[in-house]
Amino acid sequence: MNTDSEIVRRSRQEAAAFGELFERHARAVVGFASRRVGADVAEDVLSETFLVAFRRRASFDLRVDSARPWLLGIATRIIHRHRASEAKQLRSLLAQPPERARPDDSDGLSDRLDASASLRELAPRVAALAKKDRDTLFLFAWGDLSYEETAQALGVPVGTVKSRLNRVRRLLAPARAGNKTSTSTQHTSEVEYGHLG
Repeated sequence: MNTDSEIVRRSRQEAAAFGELFERHARAVVGFASRRVGADVAEDVLSETFLVAFRRRASFDLRVDSARPWLLGIATRIIHRHRASEAKQLRSLLAQPPERARPDDSDGLSDRLDASASLRELAPRVAALAKKDRDTLFLFAWGDLSYEETAQALGVPVGTVKSRLNRVRRLLAPARAGNKTSTSTQHTSEVEYGHLG
């Protein structure tokens, strides 16, 4: 059985050999990533980790037999980058004024209003949503997409989009219930300014 360093050495001449390293350590990397960021993001971390490792294989210390610590170090940096990027994006979105519904948008109007209501108070719960649910919410609420367009963007059936949005509503309901006053104030102000036909 070859050591990891032998596989990396061989992959420098024969790129396909690097696949052996993936077969050997993918499970450990995805397990580590799952515990850190959840299963939804873990697959992305796995892919990025091995892409970075492949590109940087020339820098691997061939005196070390196991590549596992090297791979988990790469995965850790990728996880930090994912978290920082997502947090920055969420802060940026939260800093923007809330979107107003178009008067002629009767398809899904209440759903869209539900999706964007009281975002500042909901931010921690939104951040804790599964990636697929968060993506669905963001496309629908801020991407101003219909159910059908959201489904097309995600490559899933329309029913899946509706199910995800219903799940998001249930998960966010406790935070929204505590903020009914500001939501009704927002609704009143939208009606007063003609944003709701």
